[in-house]
Amino acid sequence: MDAIELNIFASRLDAVCDEMGAVLQRAAFSPNIRDRLDFSCAVFDAQGELSAQAAHIPVHLGSMAYAMRDIVAGLDWRDGDMVIVNDPYLGGTHLPDVTLIAPVFHEKKLCGFVANRAHHADIGGETPGSMPLSSSLEEEGLIISPTHLIEAGKLNDAVMKRITAAIRSGDAGRGDFAAQISANRNGLQRIGELINAMGATAFRGALTDLNNYAERLAKSTLGAIPDGEYSFSDVLDDDGLGGVDLTIKVTLRVEQHRVRVDFTGTSPQVRGNVNCPLSVAAAGVFYVFRCLMPAHTPACAGSFRPISITAPVGCLLNAQYPAAVAAGNVETSTRVVDVIMGALARALPDRIPAASHGSMNNLAMGYAAGKEGWDYYETIGGGMGAGPIADGLSAVQTHMTNTLNTPIEVLESNYPLRVASYAVRVHSGGQGQHSGGDGLIRSFTFLQPATVTLLTERRRHSPWGLQGGEAGLPGRNLLNGMPLAGKTTLNVQGGDTLQIETPGGGGWGLKNK
Repeated sequence: MDAIELNIFASRLDAVCDEMGAVLQRAAFSPNIRDRLDFSCAVFDAQGELSAQAAHIPVHLGSMAYAMRDIVAGLDWRDGDMVIVNDPYLGGTHLPDVTLIAPVFHEKKLCGFVANRAHHADIGGETPGSMPLSSSLEEEGLIISPTHLIEAGKLNDAVMKRITAAIRSGDAGRGDFAAQISANRNGLQRIGELINAMGATAFRGALTDLNNYAERLAKSTLGAIPDGEYSFSDVLDDDGLGGVDLTIKVTLRVEQHRVRVDFTGTSPQVRGNVNCPLSVAAAGVFYVFRCLMPAHTPACAGSFRPISITAPVGCLLNAQYPAAVAAGNVETSTRVVDVIMGALARALPDRIPAASHGSMNNLAMGYAAGKEGWDYYETIGGGMGAGPIADGLSAVQTHMTNTLNTPIEVLESNYPLRVASYAVRVHSGGQGQHSGGDGLIRSFTFLQPATVTLLTERRRHSPWGLQGGEAGLPGRNLLNGMPLAGKTTLNVQGGDTLQIETPGGGGWGLKNK
């Protein structure tokens, strides 16, 4: 393909992912998927290598890109099949993120896959919102190993009943799964039309050209990093169950347009749920290096070929079953981004921004009362780190999450809650030549008893500044004005008010006197 043809082909693949996302959003029942957009869609080749992805959730997409090859190689595929999985040790991330994968056939030959991953606020965890303060995977909800949900076009009712029986959301949960199925069917139709128009041989050739082009761009980007070895370490506040100041360390070895990412020195896996499988750590790595690449770099496997990743077996970033992982996908992946950027700041001091707020500020809550109960989950934005040319943005989601907030009207009309305040946390960003963005204040007043779980970070250790910039303020969690731990589960009563104050971003450069 020439450059114009290749660009058109890449855009058509991207459009398939975007359209899948639109179908999933519009067909979903839960606010978490419909309003917060906590989902991702992608296209893969016949070997499970990433071909295209929408601009959805980085931690979803990077982990799928890392793990899909092993998933598809371990199954027999027929036209009309659809496989469901959420097991973190078999290609998932954490249990609420449920993935549906469908094969693309053309003239009875496997040509690729479409997939989507969506976060379900209820997957049968021990506490409402299915993000418990857990110490083993089993406590976090229903574990789904790769299983055929649809076989040759027919829904496996037994599998669907087993899943819906384990969750409290009932018809809403079933509706969200139906939305995921519909999104994949849309993707199958659009990819089928593209292959019919091009022919299967030309389609495979175009994917090869696309990956080779992406690899050239990736190597060009890595070639601009001075050869050498760059290390950085940071810590997680705690695991919620007694472990504190958990180290994540990285060493980047850059040589000849390639980089080896080594997490030796990272703390061993812990009792709490901040562990994660290597696929989640890889998502953080891929995200940072993708940000360095030109905007027109195709989001496909070729862009990651020059990057290799290692982490000691049994450490926080390469945890082994049955380690709990609910917060690893959200909090630990965010700290992986911080350490990669910290190491790169030593190689590219005039390109890398300071640390952003460094937490997804996870809030899960609800009331466990069978079909009369409710479950809700959200992540809350904070301050973005300042960079060499601009201040950080305030009150935004950063890095590994890319969701929206739930509108107050939607929240209050679906759940027994009132949003007491929602405001920028003024002066929480670190000062500097360029100042870090400010965090958020979000307060909820409960209208009836509920169980609440908080999985938050940067409550003890502030987001760091760079080049002399000040650190951002750490976050705070309060119940009726009294401080709460960063990770905790508690029961609240009607009239109680929970307030979450998220961290600000770090500043960049010395502030002019």
